[in-house]
Amino acid sequence: MDAAIDAAVKARDAGDYGVGAVIVKDNKIIACEGNKAVIDADPTQHAEVAAIRKAVKIIGSRFLEGCVLYTTHEPCPMCASAAIWARMTGIVFGASLRDMIDYRIKNGTKKRTWRTIDITAKEVLEKGDPKLLLVEDFMRDECRNLFHQ
Repeated sequence: MDAAIDAAVKARDAGDYGVGAVIVKDNKIIACEGNKAVIDADPTQHAEVAAIRKAVKIIGSRFLEGCVLYTTHEPCPMCASAAIWARMTGIVFGASLRDMIDYRIKNGTKKRTWRTIDITAKEVLEKGDPKLLLVEDFMRDECRNLFHQ
């Protein structure tokens, strides 16, 4: 998660949302990306999707079996679904959807809206196949500190 936090800080410093993700296989990081949606002007370039795209190129397969996604923020439905479609083993996240919603209500601006879709990663994973393991709130406080205006 420390590497994901570092990627989030770099994304934030580059002008994007402070979200980072890494993909781990056999206890080694194979992909590490920060959010790129603002930088690339591409709403699908969430850190998790960017990391998945990088990992499949490195592995040479569209499937990431045996891989775990670590992400600083609870994956949105798109990112959680991408992990399922990639046949990953699991997801570990820090800050929760509820944390993001609370932050948006208190601090959202036109520049940083912290938009959310009120569907949890757990809800998506429960409906997906294969079934992924989910670890919630890992290093939550450190990840919540990445929110910014």
